[in-house]
Amino acid sequence: MGLAWYMGSGPQRRKRSGKDVGSRHDRAAKPRQDGVPVSDRILRPFRNDAHSCLRSRLVPRAARAQLAIAQGANIRPTSTELSKEILPHVPDASTPVIEVSDLHKSFGPLEVLRGVSMAAPKGHVVSLIGSSGSGKSTLLRCINLLEDSQQGGIIFEGEPISWRGEGANRRPADRIQVTRIRTNLSMVFQQFNLWAHLTILQNVMKAPVTVLKRNRADVEDAARRYLERVGIGDKCDAYPAQLSGGQQQRAAIARALCMEPRALLFDEPTSALDPELEQEVVKVIKSLAEEGRTMLLVTHDMTMARDVSDHVLFLHEGRIEEEGSPDALFDAPRTERLRQFLSHVRAA
Repeated sequence: MGLAWYMGSGPQRRKRSGKDVGSRHDRAAKPRQDGVPVSDRILRPFRNDAHSCLRSRLVPRAARAQLAIAQGANIRPTSTELSKEILPHVPDASTPVIEVSDLHKSFGPLEVLRGVSMAAPKGHVVSLIGSSGSGKSTLLRCINLLEDSQQGGIIFEGEPISWRGEGANRRPADRIQVTRIRTNLSMVFQQFNLWAHLTILQNVMKAPVTVLKRNRADVEDAARRYLERVGIGDKCDAYPAQLSGGQQQRAAIARALCMEPRALLFDEPTSALDPELEQEVVKVIKSLAEEGRTMLLVTHDMTMARDVSDHVLFLHEGRIEEEGSPDALFDAPRTERLRQFLSHVRAA
C-alpha cells in the first residue's frame, strides 16, 4: 500500500539562520494526484518495506505506531506505541474486559488446561478456586500472556489476541499488541517481587515511568496516593527489607494500581503470609472490590472468595468443574468433587 499518507499533509519546515525555510525534502517534493506533496527521495526506501518505515525517524512516531498495529510488525515498540491512546479497538460498555474460549495449555506431555472458557465483565470480581495443580495460576498467566497457550482464544475488551503457529509452536503474532494488553492487566503475584535496592515509592513509580513513559511528577503524585490508599503512605522512603510481608504485598498492590489497569489479576496474594498479616491484604482487596474494579482472583481463602466475588469458578484437573454465584457454589455445590474440596477446606 502507499505510505505517503503517513508522511503528513503539509510541508516539513525547519529553522535555518532564524528563518523558516523549506527543507531539502520539500524542495524535492512532487505532488501526488491527491494533492499531498511527498518526496520520491524520502519514500523510495519505504515503498515496499513497511518495516523500514516503522524504523525511520522521518515518519512521525504516532504514525509508526498505527502502521505497526495495522501490519502486526514483530518489532520492539516505542513509548508512543505503548500509549493507551493508540488503540485499534474501542470496546463497548457491555463488552467483558476478559474473555477466554476453549483454552488449552500443556507443559510437555502434561495437559494443565483442558478447554477452559470464562468471562470477566467490567466491574466484576471473578474468583478461581480449586486444589493445587488444578490450573488456576496457569490460567491467569495465560490470560496475561506470560505463558503461551496451545489452543483457544483470549479476548481483551473485544479485541482477540493474534496468534501465529499451531500447537506447541503457537505464539502471539503481534508484540505491540501483547505489550499494550499487558500494560492494561496488572498482576499481583504470590511473591512480592519488589526491587530490593529501590525504596517503596521508587518501586511503585518504576513501571509507569520506564514502560509507559509518563511524567515523573504526575506518577509520583499517583504513587503516593495509591500507597496511602493501601495504608502504607508513611513507608514511601522505606526499603522492602524494612517492611513486613503484609506491607510488602500492599506495596505490590499499589504498584499494580499505579499502572491504572483495566483489570487486576491476583495470584494467591495472601498464601505467603501468616494469618495476621493476611488480613491486612484481604482488607485492601475487599475495598478494591467495593470500588467496582475488574479483578480475577486465584485464592485458597474461601471466606475472601465468598465475600468479594460476583462469580466463582471451581477448577479440577484443568477444567471448570462448576461455576456460579458465591452463595450457590458454597451453600449448594452440585458436583461431588466440589463437595469434597469444600469439606477438606472447612476441616483444615
